[in-house]
Formats: sequence, structure tokens, C-alpha cells
Amino acid sequence: MSADATRFLHSMAQAISTMALYRDGHPARERALDQSFDALQRLRESDPRPRFSFLGGEVIYQDRGLQELKDWDWSARLAGAGIERLEMATDVMREEYEEFLDTVLARLALSAAAQADTALARPERRSGIRFGTIGVRGMAERPAEEPVTATIAYTLQEEAEAVRWLHREVEDKAMLPLMEAEAIVRSLSVAMHGDSQMIIPLLQLKEFDEYTTTHSTNVAVLAMALAEYLGLGARDVRNYGVAGLLHDLGKVRVPREILVKPGKLTDTERDVMRRHPVDGARIILERETKLDLAATVAYEHHIVLNGTGYPHVHYPRHCHHASHLVHICDFYDALRTNRPYRVAWERDKVLAYIENGIGREFEETAARAFVAMMREWGQRSVVVDDHTAITPPAAAASG
Repeated sequence: MSADATRFLHSMAQAISTMALYRDGHPARERALDQSFDALQRLRESDPRPRFSFLGGEVIYQDRGLQELKDWDWSARLAGAGIERLEMATDVMREEYEEFLDTVLARLALSAAAQADTALARPERRSGIRFGTIGVRGMAERPAEEPVTATIAYTLQEEAEAVRWLHREVEDKAMLPLMEAEAIVRSLSVAMHGDSQMIIPLLQLKEFDEYTTTHSTNVAVLAMALAEYLGLGARDVRNYGVAGLLHDLGKVRVPREILVKPGKLTDTERDVMRRHPVDGARIILERETKLDLAATVAYEHHIVLNGTGYPHVHYPRHCHHASHLVHICDFYDALRTNRPYRVAWERDKVLAYIENGIGREFEETAARAFVAMMREWGQRSVVVDDHTAITPPAAAASG
């Protein structure tokens, strides 16, 4: 029985991960849902009403701990999303199960343990699936409260940690986890739209050796904001976000002492640093052929209109629109961040530089849109560290 319970939980996690990647009706999504629902059916053959508790790194099935799932990372993720208990009735249908997984996916994207909504205490909802929070002592249910989206305290801690982990996977294991990259972008998008108006949450650099991960997160946010400002569709916005997140991936091959060097780089060190666009494109294409846009942006984001920049191109080339967009976001965040060799520039100084460089350094449409966005939405930009709750500007102004 415990083996069936373990197989079901693994299939549920796989289904949720797949649903984060594919739209409704996609064959991969439907297949993952079918396989997980089949695993639930097999479990219910021996246990008509399975019940699980997720307590940090421990999974309790009925009244017994599942040792094979000790420190299973999904246990902590579910608990953090306010799903500490899960009970399945005997008459759960596939449609109802899919709806439940959609709810789990949304909660995981929000990463909001504070929004312990819990369907366990909703008498108006007739559901064969009950889930929510539990009290560790006595397993008593906590009072349910409907979350108000505009007041959810949202930090970027998990996203920052996920980006660091993603870079370590590439560096240490030569693996590029596409599923997690897209999940990070989706979660950032939720943070940007948590209030009645879109906000632009930017991470503040704490340690100089964390610059690449902090910068990548910020460029992803800025790229999505600019794509949305330009009126691009949701799919393009997410794709540009992934491209922004991975644009500096080649820096995993740059020695740390060069990345954090406080002074001017030598010619040799500069040559090493300038290899990162080519290395980034190669890493992406070698591991994920689906990320051709991200690979293009990684290669092109330092190519400048006037022929300077790097990698050096022997013949003039038209860079992808996403590359122009990410180039500006990359430039803006780099100059707005304190570095070992200079202090951060003020926002207006950076925007003035971008304006003056239109047609020479920056593509006109993307540059004018970026400057207009930052001047129009500037009050929506929120700078936080990765443990500080994001307070939407409208909420802050009214407080």
C-alpha cells in the first residue's frame, strides 16, 4: 500500500510540473494527468480514502511516515503553499482531480504560505478532495480566511534561491533544468501582478558574488514588464522572461575571481569575460533545443547597433527583437547596481544615457518603449532584498 502511495505522490508532482509547462489540451499535459489519475485509482483499490500530511521534509500517509519520501522536496513545497493535508474521497473524478492540480499549481506559483485558504473548511464546495492547513499538535484545522491578493506579502526568496540552484546545476552537472526555469518565470510573473496594477519587483544586490543570479532575476522581470508594455501576448512575455533569466548563463564558465574582481580587468581577463555570450548560447542549445530564442538572446545581448560590442561579428546582422529588448534591460540593471568598481547610477541618469544612445547603441523601438515605461511605471518599481516582503506601491501609498 505504501508503494502505491509513493507512486501516486511522485505522479502528482510530475503532473503539476508538466501542467506548468503546457497549455490545456496539450498531449504532454493530458498524458501526465492521465498517468497521475491512474496512479490515484490504483491506490484507491487498496485504500478507498487515502490521506496525506506534508510536514516540512516528512510525508505522513494515513498515520505512518513514508520513509522512502524522507526529505522529499515536494513535501516542503506543498506545505509552504498551505497544503499540509490532503484527503481523497472514493468518488473523485478526473475533471475534479485536474481542477485540484490547477489550484495546487497556482498556490505554488504564489509561494504564499500566508494565504492558507483551505478547501477543508468550505461548506459550499462539494468536493471529493479536501486540502488545507493543519495544526501540528492534535492535527486541528486552522480557521480559514479568504486571501486578498492585493495584501499578500510576497518575497523573492524562493525565486532567488531557485536561480542560484539553476546556475549550480549548469555548472556542476552540465544540466539545464528547463522546467524549473519556466517555473521561476511564472512565479516572477505572479509577483508582478499581485496587486490591482502591475509592479516591477527588483532584487537588491547583497553580496557581490551573487551578482549574476540577482542580475538574471532582475533582467527577467524587466524583460517581461517591457514585453507587456509593448503589448506582446502572454506566451511571448514568458518566453522573453526565460530569455532574460538565461541571458548571462555563460558566466558559469567565467572564473569567480574574474566575476568579482574589484578593479579593472586585464586584457586576458576581459577576453575570458567576453566569451560568456557564446558559451551561454552553446550551453542552452546543447541541453535544450526548445530554447532557441533564449540561445539567440544569450548570443546577441552584447552586440551593439554601431558594430561594437561582442562577440565580434564580421558582417552586419539584424539581431532578434528579444535581443534588443534584453540588451536594454541588461544595461539598465547593470548600471543601477552597486559593483566593486563603481557605485550605482541614479535611474534618471541611466534613462538619459539610453535616450542619447538610440540609433547607436540601442534599437529605437525597444529603447523608447523602455524609457517611456520606466517614466510612466517608475513608481511601480519596488527594490527589495530576497527576504523582504514586496509592498505594492498603491498599498504603500494608502497606508
